[in-house]
Amino acid sequence: MSDQTRGYETDPWRLRWRGLAVDQLRRTESTFALGNGHIGIRGTLEEGEPRGLPGTYLNGFYEEHELPYAEAGYGYPEAGQTVVNVTDGKIIRLLVEDEPFDMRYGTATAHDRTLDFRTGTLTRNTEWVSPTGRRVLVRTQRLVSFTQRAVVAIRYEVEPLDGDTQLVLQSDLLANEPIVSDTSDPRVAAALQSPLASEFSFAEDYRAVLVHQTRRSGLRMAAGMDHLIESPDGLRTTIAVEDDLARLTVAVDVPHGKRLQLTKFLAYGWSAQRSIPALRAQVDAALAGAVQTGWDGLLAEQKAFLDDFWATADIQVDGDPELQQATRFALFHILQAGARGESRAIPGKGLTGPGYDGHAFWDTESFVLQVLTYTMPEAARDALRWRHSTLDKARERAAQLGLRGAAFPWRSINGAECSAYWPAGTAAFHVSADIADAVIRYLGATDDEEFERSCGTEILAETARLWMSLGHFDSHNRFRIDGVTGPDEYSAVADNNVYTNLMARRNLHEAAASCTRLPDVAAALEVTEQEIERWRDAAARMYVPYDAERGIHPQSEGFTEHLDWDFAHTPLDDYPLLLHYPYFDLYRRQVVKQADLVLALHLCGDSFSPEEKARNFAYYEARTVRDSSLSAATQAVIAAEVGHLQLAYDYLGEAALTDLHDVHNNVQNGLHMASLAGAWLGFVAGFGGMRDHSGEITFAPRIPSTLDRLEFRMCVRDSRFSVEIYADRATYRLLSGKPVELTHHGMPCTVGTNPVTLSIPSITPGPTPEQPAGRAPSRRNPERLRPAKPLPHP
Repeated sequence: MSDQTRGYETDPWRLRWRGLAVDQLRRTESTFALGNGHIGIRGTLEEGEPRGLPGTYLNGFYEEHELPYAEAGYGYPEAGQTVVNVTDGKIIRLLVEDEPFDMRYGTATAHDRTLDFRTGTLTRNTEWVSPTGRRVLVRTQRLVSFTQRAVVAIRYEVEPLDGDTQLVLQSDLLANEPIVSDTSDPRVAAALQSPLASEFSFAEDYRAVLVHQTRRSGLRMAAGMDHLIESPDGLRTTIAVEDDLARLTVAVDVPHGKRLQLTKFLAYGWSAQRSIPALRAQVDAALAGAVQTGWDGLLAEQKAFLDDFWATADIQVDGDPELQQATRFALFHILQAGARGESRAIPGKGLTGPGYDGHAFWDTESFVLQVLTYTMPEAARDALRWRHSTLDKARERAAQLGLRGAAFPWRSINGAECSAYWPAGTAAFHVSADIADAVIRYLGATDDEEFERSCGTEILAETARLWMSLGHFDSHNRFRIDGVTGPDEYSAVADNNVYTNLMARRNLHEAAASCTRLPDVAAALEVTEQEIERWRDAAARMYVPYDAERGIHPQSEGFTEHLDWDFAHTPLDDYPLLLHYPYFDLYRRQVVKQADLVLALHLCGDSFSPEEKARNFAYYEARTVRDSSLSAATQAVIAAEVGHLQLAYDYLGEAALTDLHDVHNNVQNGLHMASLAGAWLGFVAGFGGMRDHSGEITFAPRIPSTLDRLEFRMCVRDSRFSVEIYADRATYRLLSGKPVELTHHGMPCTVGTNPVTLSIPSITPGPTPEQPAGRAPSRRNPERLRPAKPLPHP
């Protein structure tokens, strides 16, 4: 897809789109979304129309609906949860001499929108000529505050360009905004039809507050707005309120050379328990704080917050400007998804759209939290605290399934399972190990004993109990885990999925270690020495299938005995396969939706030899079709490790550009947080070779010849350091904090006051792996995006 077709300009710190493509609005509303983990607002135009899919979301705020089952079954979840489009405060309509300012009418002689990753703002500049010939310049800028969690702010400026002009602004709070749902499930559509019941409305001077409650889930939310206005003399204002609408109307004659400036402050809050007066007081206080800080103050706070983030998290890519932009775009959106989520989950789409019904998946722990653990560890901690807060629901789910411990959900908003697809919702027990793995990684990277005491040990112990009740020792005294679904959704209810078993083994081992470190916490959880020994015994005897004939690990027991999928005769239009073939046929063939065994090579890499990794990677490359956006990043990481650097580069490009190129044709419903995290994984874990097995940080850097230089930054145990990689060497620099102990290609070293530069050994990869017909990644060609080199002087 060309740069011109895509509409985005390539810039290292910004995402800019010039002109208005109405048919692309849904897509750009996702990429231009702003959020802070608590609030998310899609990038719709301030005027409300034209629009694609409007959306304002509060993390954890949802409506319930019935789940569809053709046939009921024991243990099926009874209620679904769907994120709600809450009260929209972005709307500011403009009338120019009584003509609505609408980009579909008149003529926009200039128009651009820019998302700035350093200032955390979305700006818009439009020069517009009305149908009757009146010219105005409209400038807008908006932010969702990282420092004032409940606050959104918008500045709207209008300047007449050809004479005195009457301008009217209408600033709205609009609840139950009519939207067209994409869902094919009538139950979900019904739940989203006017989901908010009005409970309270207030308007006075320039301020208004609306309070609503969902009709089934019983959650209550409040939205408030306040304004500052700068204008010529003669300003007239009125404010009115209804159940679902509050509107401030501003009218003034603006002379040529003057302007009308409206600064709108919004505040949001919600609760399952708090009263109407309490929520109103909460948003009133947030508005008061925002107004006191002022527009310039909010901008300054936003930039300072982002300066600190980029000082810890930035990745610099020399040689591929498109990938440089995509990587910072990815990091910025990961930050927006998790920065102020605090006691809430990080959904699969963040707060950028209604995709996946706003649910959180294992993607959060296995992909997104890897990034946050090493760039913004407090956000990783908060996401794990949310998981801990849902432990009672996970215990109830395990008990419902006849198991002990905690069975965390496949998909959820409030912590209860709401997947109607039982092979995933019931059998994908690896989710519990993924959460335990994120706890282990966070503890290793931070040494946060307070978190371990209050949350970590309990999560590890309860998930360990799950594995002991789910698995059993067989006649060969091996610990088996049968009848589970691993990460690959084209295999289901299989025995001894290698990824699941290895992750469970780590879970059991680390649960024993944590309980031993904190015996008082273990005693409070009623963990005995005998139970700890059983965990260690199961971990030591965990069965990991191996196909000696082929020299590889089967994805699960018996997988390599299945028939291969007939890739050669599968039309490219039949991908994704799940939409064109019955699941039973996928389940009995060697075809992989997303990296499964290959993900084990990454997260449990210390369980495989280098030779096993190379053979396994080649085997599963030929069978993985990447019908999931989760796959490319993992394939990039392992391709880099085994020496296929160009292939890793191709996969990294696919992961990083999934949303900007709309690879899966569904970015209209929100961005793919795990794939965005894949940009960081591809660079840091792939080309940086970073691993954190057993809490030790190791690197094995190598970059493809197509890149000139790579530098990334990380935070470990309150120390910040950078890794700079060239083709033949890598330099490690301590940026702040205590010296860092790490390993470079197997060589231990200490990074302290002085930078450490070490050579990069060469690697001889085996034959280039082959992918299924038509499923190879697009080859990266950054040369077309490099600045033109000046011609030499004659």
